[in-house]
Amino acid sequence: MASLPVTVVGMRFTQFRELMDGEFGAARAAAVSHDHVFSELGGRTVEQALADGIDPREVWKAVCDAYDVPPARR
Repeated sequence: MASLPVTVVGMRFTQFRELMDGEFGAARAAAVSHDHVFSELGGRTVEQALADGIDPREVWKAVCDAYDVPPARR
């Protein structure tokens, strides 16, 4: 039996990573994920929030709000 992609409340981690890379480019997405602390995520970075089990959709929403990502790309 093939393994299924990991999904947390409607968004796969791979989809989240693709959105980050598409919006910022791979290098900047990595920097944003590791370095930027988001108040909307309880003072966590993206990586900390995901590791703590916060829904990737909520993490993406916090990134979009902080970086003014246009609604069409949210």
